[in-house]
Amino acid sequence: MNNSAKGIHLQTFSGHSVKERFSTMPDTQNTEPNLYDEGRRNVPRAYSNAKENDLHEFIPFEMVPRGPAPPRQEFLQVTQVDMLWEKNMADHHTQVFSGPHLIIRRGQEFQVKITFNRAYDPDKDKFELEFRIGSSPNLSEKTIAVVSSFPRKRKLWQSHLLKNTGSTVLMGITPSASCIVGKYSMYVVVITSAGRFRDKDHSQEVYILFNPWAPHDTVFMPDDHEREEYVLNQVGMLYCGDSQNVLSRPWNYGQFEMGILDACVFIMDEAIIPLIYRGDPIKIMRRISAKLNSQDDDGVLVGNWSDDYTFGTAPTSWTGSVEILLSYASSGIPVCFAQCWVFAGVFNTILRCLGIPSRTVTGYKSAHDNNGNLKTNIIVDQSGRLNMDCTTDSIWSYHCWNEVYMARPDLPVGFGGWQVVDSTPQDNTDGFRRCGPAPVYAIKQGMICYPFDAPYMFSEVNSDVIVYQREQDNKLTKLFVDHDFVGEKVLTKQIGQDIWCDITNQYKYPAESSDKQEALRIAESYGCSRDQGDLSKADVKIKATLPDVEIGKDFKLSVELKNLGESLYNIDVSVSGNVIYYTGVLGPQFKFKNFPVKVDPSKTVTEHVAVKAEEYMSKLLDQCSLSFLVMAEIKETGQVVTTLQYMTLQAPKLELKMSGSHKLKEEMTVTMKFTNSLKFDLENITVKMEGPGVFRTKTKTYRLIARGSSISWTESFTPDQEGQKTLIACLNCALLRQVFGHVDFTIKP
Repeated sequence: MNNSAKGIHLQTFSGHSVKERFSTMPDTQNTEPNLYDEGRRNVPRAYSNAKENDLHEFIPFEMVPRGPAPPRQEFLQVTQVDMLWEKNMADHHTQVFSGPHLIIRRGQEFQVKITFNRAYDPDKDKFELEFRIGSSPNLSEKTIAVVSSFPRKRKLWQSHLLKNTGSTVLMGITPSASCIVGKYSMYVVVITSAGRFRDKDHSQEVYILFNPWAPHDTVFMPDDHEREEYVLNQVGMLYCGDSQNVLSRPWNYGQFEMGILDACVFIMDEAIIPLIYRGDPIKIMRRISAKLNSQDDDGVLVGNWSDDYTFGTAPTSWTGSVEILLSYASSGIPVCFAQCWVFAGVFNTILRCLGIPSRTVTGYKSAHDNNGNLKTNIIVDQSGRLNMDCTTDSIWSYHCWNEVYMARPDLPVGFGGWQVVDSTPQDNTDGFRRCGPAPVYAIKQGMICYPFDAPYMFSEVNSDVIVYQREQDNKLTKLFVDHDFVGEKVLTKQIGQDIWCDITNQYKYPAESSDKQEALRIAESYGCSRDQGDLSKADVKIKATLPDVEIGKDFKLSVELKNLGESLYNIDVSVSGNVIYYTGVLGPQFKFKNFPVKVDPSKTVTEHVAVKAEEYMSKLLDQCSLSFLVMAEIKETGQVVTTLQYMTLQAPKLELKMSGSHKLKEEMTVTMKFTNSLKFDLENITVKMEGPGVFRTKTKTYRLIARGSSISWTESFTPDQEGQKTLIACLNCALLRQVFGHVDFTIKP
């Protein structure tokens, strides 16, 4: 794929593109090439993991007169190199990777067996193992590492001779716990009196990853169960829906599938991360979080929240990351389309594949504040209807991001652990659409001065919701402030189980607590402004309750008003119902109702507002989400209380059933069944199935599923791996987006 075809036009100099030729300033926040930096370096900085082409076999010593290389038969010669794949990959927890090359983790010993043409004499013979990465490796940028058969002190990479059995030696090599992550070429170099012979005939390729098992690695995670979940688990749960109706969406991360590791290396190259920075997880995450979206640099995924997916795949149709990453790696063309959970799912695949412990997280009622403060403003007109033209802030029904587990040596003690990263293209930081890593602990404490992008994440879970009324003269009158609406829940997958775990208390203190007030005060001291209004506390509490409702069904909204005062109150209630995108962006209004209520002192009154299916069905958007703004004005005091509620209409379920022996190398079948229980026909339906270690994504289309009818799809497969497996299926069409299911099963030997 050439650059011009991707929309990138790079001027060339002497046959080299700007991307290849120019270097960068060593800035933690910015790893993009500096076009004016060429004159500062004798050797251009390397941005590509591509293998070097011109590599000499014989390197004479400087004091030896120039001449032809001496005959090789006079010296020790390599006849075989055994990378001991099975042992090394089991020791390094990489045996689940698919592919022909050795994959190990840094900061941990691996073994190599080398056979020579004669007996190895350590007193006379000397050799080295040379590890080279990139197209122009050099020692100063740590893109060359050399380990020896003889002791060498003060080396970042360590080695020692484990066994010498005549012509075969066993070497133990420990890469530095901070070495560059990527694909290395390994050569055996025999040292002679004339120079160094590099054996190119037996060169090997080795992938080195981050190591959460190594105490000296930045991403070290001490707990075995956590490593099993956050590094090795290939299937996860992404949470969507709304805070009262959490939907669990299965997702195939597939980080060990064939081609995924190469795709990750390709993305690091495309992200123009200098090789010298690829040992630092902060720099890698920061740059990849920008590269995953296509807004700035033809990244992996094209975000689309328009409800029109004509020229690509609807975000709700994806079942995992593998198809997306392989498509991008093979073409370099951004994949269409994605929304927040797709960005989070794909990012999680890359992080786990590279060895960085990670998890996907969903925040419910997540503020997207356009002014970068702690105020999310909702504007209503004089009748209580939402003013869609003036309400620019939004509160997402849910938003998915990622957390990574790592030390933060750049910050004070205590700010390591889980860090927020977010690749969904929202706000621009340092010229790119990216976010994080921001310490979760800093977000909770309000210490938003610490990098990166902590103020943005703090506001996502702590914003005040302020309701204003626009008067006839365009003046805004503050009616109500809700300090606790935003950030109602923060969920992630439970370790070892397909259920959610509430981690809200890791992000914020309980409402009204002194700790929360202190965190808000600290955030304000760092410039994050919040509402300082002096509205008096109302004597009425309001609560709106919505039932679980299937698409196309009638339902009732319950409005509960509780009088906390000592007088009877006459209350004017208005209910404004809109269809919405899950991002909180308003669509058409389908319901508006005003009614009076009388509430006696210390009493509670509940009113019900009927909503008919025909009122909302023709206006539904993408994920069948509705919002209700309920506003109550107390005539006697002039006080106003409001509540905002989201609901996601429920879709029919999809079923998966396994049959067969559940034994290795014996045929099995999976059957997907779906019944259209809705009151309308479905057209142009796409169904996908996939499972890591089972089979790659398979797709089937249906022209029509009439109301009341069913479809069934059976696929056969022969498992070639034993252990716990998962199959995931998803059904998608314009009128029905969030339909998915999964089945877990065990393959026996």
